[in-house]
Amino acid sequence: MPSLLKSCALLVFMATTLTAAVTNPAPNIVFILADDLGYGDLGCYGQSVIKTPNLDRLAAEGLRFTQHYAGSTVCAPSRCSLMTGLHTGHTQIRGNGPSALRPDPQDITVARLLQNAGYQTAMIGKSSVAGQDDNATLPNAKGFDHFFGYLHHSAAHDYFPTELYRDGATVTYPNNHLSEGDTYSADLFLKDALAWLGEPRTAPFFLFYATQIPHADLTAPEEWKAKSRGQFAEPPQAGHGNYRAEKEPKTTYAAMVSRLDWEVGQIMAKLKEQGLATNTLVIFASDNGAMNEGGYQRQWFNSSGPLSGGKRDLTEGGVRVPFIAWWPGKIQSAKTTPQVSAFWDFLPTACEVAGVKAPAGLDGQSYLPTLLGQRADQKQHDYLYWEFYENGGKRAARKGSWKGIQLNLDTAPSAIELYNLDVDLGETNNVASEHADIVQQMQEIFESAHKPSAAWSWSAGAKRQQPRRGAEEK
Repeated sequence: MPSLLKSCALLVFMATTLTAAVTNPAPNIVFILADDLGYGDLGCYGQSVIKTPNLDRLAAEGLRFTQHYAGSTVCAPSRCSLMTGLHTGHTQIRGNGPSALRPDPQDITVARLLQNAGYQTAMIGKSSVAGQDDNATLPNAKGFDHFFGYLHHSAAHDYFPTELYRDGATVTYPNNHLSEGDTYSADLFLKDALAWLGEPRTAPFFLFYATQIPHADLTAPEEWKAKSRGQFAEPPQAGHGNYRAEKEPKTTYAAMVSRLDWEVGQIMAKLKEQGLATNTLVIFASDNGAMNEGGYQRQWFNSSGPLSGGKRDLTEGGVRVPFIAWWPGKIQSAKTTPQVSAFWDFLPTACEVAGVKAPAGLDGQSYLPTLLGQRADQKQHDYLYWEFYENGGKRAARKGSWKGIQLNLDTAPSAIELYNLDVDLGETNNVASEHADIVQQMQEIFESAHKPSAAWSWSAGAKRQQPRRGAEEK
């Protein structure tokens, strides 16, 4: 009889534990990352021409950050920062070109930490563990159970790839010819993401959907161009560097952003269809500021909004990006936050969401308190820092409302410029001469935040870039 009672007690315990696991599962995480989308390209951030109803709805139902920053002003280092929780003074990848994350236990990614905690993980689109690397198994080796997409950032300029990579295997598209073909990469990625979300699973998941839209080439399906055609006076582009010619560049860019917005709507619909929405944190961001590439000019649609500059600049337009978080029942709807945060905060945030201990030595800190409306518990950064190895070499820091920028690090470093973002968001008034004490603080940040790297040095930075595409990529 005691044995029977023990067995019954054990069964009750197991049933209770199983019920708790089912009713209180760990939250899913979906991170949707656009490529070269400007701060002002979405309606909820002030865009008045291009329509983005799905992202506007996401913001209306969630939390919109107004002071969120990318990891860098170009793709590879920005994504590295997102994956590792480090700013570019400490990351392995600090620029575009032939760079990659190192094997574990070096360069531990957020995907690896979540995977170790029982999450199923996927990265679909543009690889974010390397700039250019021929190791097709690297995405899986860095913590992603599933990968489908481009290995090389330079290859991701083309929307009709001759080959992509799926979990270490090459997938070929013989009817594609880079700038034209019958298989549009964005169609492939969305189909794969929706299929992956639809798979039966008993574990929480992390989906990193790294679309290449709206990065140049300027390419969009006719059905999307037709929605915007006739609205703009078009300056036809005969081709730019290795970019394709496009006779309707404004129409095409608007179509790409609208297509991106539609993809977000499709992913959200799939989450709801699968009954996953109420336990899923969805984040949307862009990897850097608005581009001037492929014949597109960011001033056409005011893509940087009120900010100065864009991609490859360390002014606000190059690094401040749209950032929206959505989580029903957790995040209050129709809210905005001025919380100053950055890509390197995502790893510790994801760890806290998942109940995982974040590694020591990170530059990031969790913004989960901000997501949950618990501002009193939110830690604040002492400073944010960026360094960049193109266009002569440059670095920048933000401390409170102050922004310091220094240029020409490859040759003769310029004097530090200083801007007060509270009164000069467009960074038009350099007040360095009036605040020598703040300039000195910026100099100290520049020195302390930079860890020397054998792979990156100011004098060699520009030479290290090996792009395949247009002149802007040199």
